[in-house]
Amino acid sequence: MNELLECIEIQTASDPQWSVIWLHGLGADGHDFEPIVPELVAPDWPALRFVFPHAPTRAVTINNGVRMRAWYDIRDLDLANRADAEGVAESVEQVEALIAREASRGVPASRVLLAGFSQGGAITLAVGLRRSEPLAGLVALSTYLLLGATMAADATTAARSQPVFMAHGSDDPVVPYIGGKRSRDALQRAGFAVDWHVYPMGHQVCAQEIADLRAWMGRRLAL
Repeated sequence: MNELLECIEIQTASDPQWSVIWLHGLGADGHDFEPIVPELVAPDWPALRFVFPHAPTRAVTINNGVRMRAWYDIRDLDLANRADAEGVAESVEQVEALIAREASRGVPASRVLLAGFSQGGAITLAVGLRRSEPLAGLVALSTYLLLGATMAADATTAARSQPVFMAHGSDDPVVPYIGGKRSRDALQRAGFAVDWHVYPMGHQVCAQEIADLRAWMGRRLAL
């Protein structure tokens, strides 16, 4: 196993008992969602540790082989053939290592929320659907299931107990809305409880989305 991914960490108070691991999108880095913390966190929440890892740098086929931070290579615009399996497997292993580190720091999987945007959201779902020990929840923003219904159908029994927050822009030109909706449908058919939200936006996040996510996270933390 390689060394742990380099991460940016933010604690909302000392001695955090919950952690949020947040995966950025293609070409971004861990700083991308760092500014969201003050907008997302409610004052009455328990102490949280936000972990924003940087994806490895790799050549991305769809961008003429230019090297950039990416959780996997994007080989095709078609969602069904978009990701390379080797890159996905590597990223899943790296994220699992981050989850294990939280356990070593006193935060068990049951108090870890795994979140991601776009490519990061795809890896979030890939990790979550393989879990034998459930996480507190999965947050998948503007993203899709890497293997569609097949991945959801093959999910472990423990994984199906994880609540999922999914959100998508109705005008998303990068991950088309229909791809997100079909992924939601596959998860629901597989028995996942999916809190689904659609916003009039492109491939981005918006203020209402953050507010809805705050409410959803608040319910998880209250448990």
